[in-house]
Amino acid sequence: MVKLFQREQHSLFGEILDWMLTPLLLLWPISLALTWLVAQNIAGRPFDRGLEYNAQALAQLVKTDHQRLQFNLPLPAREILRADDADLIFYQVLGTRGEFVSGERDFPLPPDEERALPGQIRLRDDEMRGTEVRVAYTWVRVDLPGAQPVLVQVAETLEKRSVLAAEIIKGVMLPQFVILPLAVLLVWLALARGIKPLNELEERIRLRQPDDLSPLDDHAVPLEVTPLVASINDLLTRLKESIATQKRFLADAAHQLKTPLAGLRMQADLAQRGGASAEELKHSLQLIGRASMRATHTVNQLLSLARAETGHANVVRAPCDLVRLVQEVLQDSIDRALEKNIDLGYEGVEVGSPGVKIDGNGTLLKELIRNLVDNAINYTPSTPEYPGVVTVRVLADRFGKVAVLQVEDSGPGIPEAERDLVFQPFYRALGTEADGSGLGLPIVLEIAQLHQARVSLEDAQPGRPLPGARFTVRFANALT
Repeated sequence: MVKLFQREQHSLFGEILDWMLTPLLLLWPISLALTWLVAQNIAGRPFDRGLEYNAQALAQLVKTDHQRLQFNLPLPAREILRADDADLIFYQVLGTRGEFVSGERDFPLPPDEERALPGQIRLRDDEMRGTEVRVAYTWVRVDLPGAQPVLVQVAETLEKRSVLAAEIIKGVMLPQFVILPLAVLLVWLALARGIKPLNELEERIRLRQPDDLSPLDDHAVPLEVTPLVASINDLLTRLKESIATQKRFLADAAHQLKTPLAGLRMQADLAQRGGASAEELKHSLQLIGRASMRATHTVNQLLSLARAETGHANVVRAPCDLVRLVQEVLQDSIDRALEKNIDLGYEGVEVGSPGVKIDGNGTLLKELIRNLVDNAINYTPSTPEYPGVVTVRVLADRFGKVAVLQVEDSGPGIPEAERDLVFQPFYRALGTEADGSGLGLPIVLEIAQLHQARVSLEDAQPGRPLPGARFTVRFANALT
């Protein structure tokens, strides 16, 4: 495709203009050539008829007298043949045996393979004395015993034909030199008017306020642009929801951080008051340490959630053994479980078993497992007499290519009405006194969605006073 309008930056206007004008300008020379051929054919027809008439007139002068061939060209007929100043006219008459009778001796003969058909006038293009000529020829039957037909030929140069063809070309093509620029201008104006709605749409978008995320009016644009506007509106809707979620998240985060920070400040003020005993100072420092740990945990959870939410585009994936990740998390959680007298155990397949490898990010997957285990430890009541139980399982479905992770506890469970709410940031089930930030399960959900996994929640032991909770994560991308 020949580019008529080169631009450094891609232009829709220029590309459409190229596709419209390039074929037009390429077809114009073809139109010239076809017009020239048609003009030549049209210009030659009247002169061919005149040439046929001359050949027929000369054929009528062929006579026989006393068994002899005669051809007498009267002076008026000769003058008619020589009357044109623009072209030269030649003729030739050959007798019954091909002998020269009259006219030009060096006149070219018809093709050898052509049959003699008396009474029929034929036309051909030929060359005589280095000049192109148009020839009309015919054969004349004579009344002589055993005689072959007499050949009569008349030739004319092509000057008048060329002049007439040129005049036809001028009459046809000269207006095109005016029409073509006018057509280009009209195409330009029509295209500029056609893309005007795009310019108006761009102007409306540019004049919007930064906080205006309302949908664009898709009724004020052409039908072809409606899908684009619909896509922009969908993007604006998702962006509006994302900004609203971020604002809500930041507000909740500030609220969650405000409590431990206020506690830190209050305990610091108490520690600095006059007359405080060593025991009171020690207690204040313990409370300061606990509040700082809570604030640190909340910040770490916020960072983990932010990392999980933004990891869809740039997460690094590799084959991960789910059993190995679970064992590493359990080793880190044993001390906390022992402090709370919780029986922390593992059930399921071994490391390296088929169907437990998944394509994912090991760091995020360990964060998912750790949050589930921490959540179970935090919300499972336990005493030395009645220790709580937390069980982690890894199961493999080799045929369905599904790896299953389960974390089950013996705690009070989660009411069915709250099972969707616990996956929202900062939500904590009512009636629980366990220390937490309300971010663990939202982090689990984000990481699971990042790995195309599905999280479900159910009672571990339905019908009991403490039914417990069983979190199940199904990874549908298990590697075989």
